[in-house]
Amino acid sequence: MPQQPPFPRSMLRASAAELIEEQLVVVEGEIPADLQGHLFLIAPVGSVSSDGLPNPDDSHVWNGNGLIHRFDLNQTPGGGIVLTTRLARTPCFWADLATRPGSAAAGLGFSDWGMSRFSVHLGMRNQLNTAFVPMRFGPDEPTRLLLTFDGGRPYEIDPVTLQVVTPVGTNVEWRPGADLPLPFPPVLSTAHPVFDPATATLFTVNYGRSTGNFLDTIPLVDRLDRLAGAVAQVFRPLAQLAGLLLAPVRSLLRRRLGVADFVHLLAWDGRGPLRRWSLVDERGEPLRIDQTMHQIGVSRDYLVLADTSLKFGLEQLLSRPFRRCPALNRLLRRLLTRPQKPDTTLYVVRRGDLSSSAPMVGEKAGAAETGSPVIARRLVIPLEVGHFLVDWANPGGRISLHAAHECATDVSEWVRPEDVSALDGRPLDPALRGMIAVGAMDLGRLGRYEIDGETGAFLARTLHDQSLTWGIGLYTCRRDVDPSAAPDGRLSSIYWQSLGFWADLLPEFLRRLYADYPHRLVPLPELLEGPAAGGGRPSALFRVDTATMTIADAYPFPQRQLAGGEWQTWVCNSPQFVPRIRPAAAPAAAADPDTDGWILCVAISEQAKELWIFDAAHLALGPLCRLAHPRFDPGYTIHTTWLECIEPRSAAYCVDARADYDPRLERVPDVVRELFEQHVYPHVEPCPRPPVTP
Repeated sequence: MPQQPPFPRSMLRASAAELIEEQLVVVEGEIPADLQGHLFLIAPVGSVSSDGLPNPDDSHVWNGNGLIHRFDLNQTPGGGIVLTTRLARTPCFWADLATRPGSAAAGLGFSDWGMSRFSVHLGMRNQLNTAFVPMRFGPDEPTRLLLTFDGGRPYEIDPVTLQVVTPVGTNVEWRPGADLPLPFPPVLSTAHPVFDPATATLFTVNYGRSTGNFLDTIPLVDRLDRLAGAVAQVFRPLAQLAGLLLAPVRSLLRRRLGVADFVHLLAWDGRGPLRRWSLVDERGEPLRIDQTMHQIGVSRDYLVLADTSLKFGLEQLLSRPFRRCPALNRLLRRLLTRPQKPDTTLYVVRRGDLSSSAPMVGEKAGAAETGSPVIARRLVIPLEVGHFLVDWANPGGRISLHAAHECATDVSEWVRPEDVSALDGRPLDPALRGMIAVGAMDLGRLGRYEIDGETGAFLARTLHDQSLTWGIGLYTCRRDVDPSAAPDGRLSSIYWQSLGFWADLLPEFLRRLYADYPHRLVPLPELLEGPAAGGGRPSALFRVDTATMTIADAYPFPQRQLAGGEWQTWVCNSPQFVPRIRPAAAPAAAADPDTDGWILCVAISEQAKELWIFDAAHLALGPLCRLAHPRFDPGYTIHTTWLECIEPRSAAYCVDARADYDPRLERVPDVVRELFEQHVYPHVEPCPRPPVTP
């Protein structure tokens, strides 16, 4: 078998240092003279204990504090790009910092639980490390900026200082996913709330998964349930015994956590309380989310919610409970882990049905819900969906949805100490521990779906490329930064990033988990043993023409072996479209506005970490400019956004931290209340205006 291009280990190393106006250095090429505005990027950089990546306990690379990056484009006399970074410091960040190992309050501290960070005394960390949402609530108001996380409330940040300012909604307005008497409740939301500029409304979700739902993610429980059903045909008493064995476990967890399946759609006008609707299916049953709601979409007349392929179950929490016994960890992993669902459930909500909403009031969130539930029409797409976009236009009730299919590519699984290679059975490189296992188990696809918003019927067109669509992940397009760029309400060009296929990130465990993937395009022998295995499957940046469903332009990132035998393999991450800003007196551009600009992205190899600039209309020509800085040291970077100009946040909306958390401290020990008084409240900026009260 030919030598495989190695994944750059440097993506598992990152600095959490905060930088102030550091000017990037041009490595190659020239910065476009008319590049303007501000690029925002977010990346997880480990915990307060690790002070950067790697995580010392080999937990998931996404499990870490968010480090906000802002690149000021052409902001210096010489046309340079200036970088400023700042950690997203929420109240739970300050509690985490005050209880880190070695501190006086370390006994209360947080620890890494696989994909999350949790304290049995304090609750769940909201790490704010995933995505941004620009919001402009009025034509004369400055653009406001949200920072988000799947496991917590979104927060507003100040675009100038990069400080975390306020959560959206009080604790009372968000229903926890588990009823735990802890200061920081586990809240499930979406990392991609959507802002509708036509109505100046932010839409997001708040959902919960029942105890039974979580238990159903465990293959062992499923097998016992099926065994009980099978045995019942012959040995009914034994079947009843199996059921009795499971019942106490379910009952205990249900009593302890007190949760049920629910999905609430939330809307916000930037000023007042959240509006809320409880969603049910056509039978009147609460929606059941089996994995996560990583993304939602909006059109003129509909909202689209998705049960996305980012799975989250007990296995993502209990990753290594037996630190000194790898054999037990392997056994537990096999018993707890199921593959991600090979299809995607979508829910379509008619915006015309959102005529009234219910407040969340009272000591226990959700206790005083009123109003009628809203029906969400259910449909199933026969492939996994991680990210998607929705056209604003929906003529005749037809919704156009553009989806990335991460086929048999499980971003919820990561390289563990007990993992061995699927290719040769040898232990995987310890330097890769914590990295997403993106030795993809099948070729990714892109889809365009025309959905009837009233019936749920749909027509689909998909595409794939044997070289470019391995591990499709992040996206960007002009509409995300300039809603007026698509006056007909349609997306004509979408830029996608793919991580590629990396043989050294394919554990035998993942090969077994997805060996029987039902939508397979690439046979296992060709995937694992073919003469070109691992070759010709690079990380890539490409543009999709949505009308023809073709890849119109692409740049595969280099994979080259240097003279001394060392590899330089580049990975593309965090692409962002930046429109060309033309002077008002300039003639109208002849170019397609959807490609009239640049794509900026992070490029990482083992030898370098850089910012690359592409002509958005000519990706295949390669980067126009490459920039770096000795202190620009990111690891796995995630989503981005761009603002033409930034102003200090001046909005009156503010949730007062003390009023927000004091009610949750009534049932906690005195030492926890003292922690808030000494180490949390003093660091949280007081509201400059009358605060929003719970």
